[in-house]
Amino acid sequence: MVTKKSTIKEKASKPEQPQNQETHPSEPQPEKPAIPTPPPLTMKQLHQELETIKQVVSEHARLIVQLQETLARKRKPVTSNGKVQIKDKQTGTVYPSKNNAYQSLLKAGELKALIDKGIFGLDPEKNTFGWYTLQREWPDRFEEVATAQNKE
Repeated sequence: MVTKKSTIKEKASKPEQPQNQETHPSEPQPEKPAIPTPPPLTMKQLHQELETIKQVVSEHARLIVQLQETLARKRKPVTSNGKVQIKDKQTGTVYPSKNNAYQSLLKAGELKALIDKGIFGLDPEKNTFGWYTLQREWPDRFEEVATAQNKE
């Protein structure tokens, strides 16, 4: 009679033999699915793909510009602290700040001659010290206007 204990002891005492991993020739082997290779693209197809990509890129660029314009409209304009106002003696325009005078003249295109000389740098719109360069170039054109806060 064989008990559970005796079979466990027998199994423990017998070294396990490695099972043969080889398959018998009579057993069917699983087939590897063949990955179909797409046919090579023709010049016409490549051209169509490139045109599609160009359209997508131009659409994305248009959307980016549209978003930037929307953000610019939502931003509040720069307000002056009222301490310094600048008067343009040539036109009589009073600007709320030094930077506003520079930016307004830049956007109006009145600084084109100076921009062509390159005195405002490579990107005049981003020049945060443009007022000081403008003051050096045209020292007699601008004057500070006395305000209530400026008198204090």
